[in-house]
Amino acid sequence: MNAPNSVLLTEDNMSLFVDYYQLTMGQADFDVQNDAVITANYYVRLIPQGQYLIAAGLEQVIHYILNLHFTDATLDWLAQRGDLRSDYLNSLKNFHFDGCVYAVPEGTPVFPNEPIINVTGRSRDVQLFETYLLCVMNFQTLIATKAARIVQSARGRPVFDFGARRAHGRDAGILAARASFIGGARGTSLVIAGHYFDIPYVGTMAHKFISERPTELDAFRDYAKAFPNSTTLLIDTYDTIQGTHNACIVAKEMEVRGAQLRAVRLDSGDIVTLSKKVRRILDAEGLDYVQIIASHELDEFQIDTMLENGAPLDSFGVGTRLATGANFNSLTDEGAPSALAGVYKLVESDSKPVGKQSLDEPSKATIPGKKQIHRVTDAAGNYVKDCVKLWDEPISEGQPLLVPIIQNGKLVYNFPILHEIQAQTAARLQKLPDCHKSLREATPYQVELHPSLLTI
Repeated sequence: MNAPNSVLLTEDNMSLFVDYYQLTMGQADFDVQNDAVITANYYVRLIPQGQYLIAAGLEQVIHYILNLHFTDATLDWLAQRGDLRSDYLNSLKNFHFDGCVYAVPEGTPVFPNEPIINVTGRSRDVQLFETYLLCVMNFQTLIATKAARIVQSARGRPVFDFGARRAHGRDAGILAARASFIGGARGTSLVIAGHYFDIPYVGTMAHKFISERPTELDAFRDYAKAFPNSTTLLIDTYDTIQGTHNACIVAKEMEVRGAQLRAVRLDSGDIVTLSKKVRRILDAEGLDYVQIIASHELDEFQIDTMLENGAPLDSFGVGTRLATGANFNSLTDEGAPSALAGVYKLVESDSKPVGKQSLDEPSKATIPGKKQIHRVTDAAGNYVKDCVKLWDEPISEGQPLLVPIIQNGKLVYNFPILHEIQAQTAARLQKLPDCHKSLREATPYQVELHPSLLTI
């Protein structure tokens, strides 16, 4: 009988997190001793929703690049498959990346066709990073951007990630919590994300807790006694209005004990109408300090509309549409698949600019050359435009965004803690004019290509 397998990625098997063609190309390059030094760019051609992205995922990518190694067990397994020869596989035994990586720091707003990461090194080394880099950067950037849009729509009210159970896999649930925090979420429901990243984790109660007790009031009382300093009651298991009255009874009992009910949570129905009724009931009982939390199929469009219609909501738990980066307008059902189509393309080989020119699909052409972004700001520090230029091209305006992360195979960048990245993200978004952040009909941000790029 075979025992169940958790199928978790470990440092010993992560070298297999590659698409097979990265290994077959490696074999072919090894055969002809192709040791060209290349640069590959990670960038996004088209933003699926809105006019900006929040770069996220760099820390996990750099961990992969610095720790990638091929164990004897891994190489033996590959050898048994028969297509890759022993001479090439033996060359991987002491794999170590000795090149350079430049990247924009996590939490930086970026725009279409801008180089977000430059990886420079031996060709057959650099190509090994493609699948992992794209998987991590595309996902976390998508989620951090979605979180930033949702946080903006909440107008200063806290937003929490409730999405792990709907995320596309276990790693996705954990990294969605991380990326959501970068984008401005105050916390997550997923405890392991708190363990890994020191993200505040929060929780209320499930309908199960209420349904298994004789009455809703009994459930509320049990929970309030267990958590006198952090009680949030889910009031829509049976009837939201009656649930509110039961919450008021428990709140008054808590006051006698010197405690306070923190909040009630709405998870179904017409939240705008119900929240107004709930607020009136609470206030009539002198419970104006009790907050109302909303959840259930929320996104930036739903939250914006609810607040526009006067819903007295104090915070939001956002799940499915955050953790999956839903790229659609939930009010119109218009949109695209929940994915960010970032790409990783060769742009330089042995110091010579190279690029892809697709006659059949011109939009897939690449801009040759290793590149840098310069961000131009006004006197107040607000973003005016970006200029993308060749790496060594002198330019008098703006500040370079891509900073050294790895040089000659050594880490030279001090990764900030996640709380610092979140604060930096918020500060940078403040510098991006509101017209580029609008949920509807946002204005594209100006990205100029330096004239030298147009003559290659």
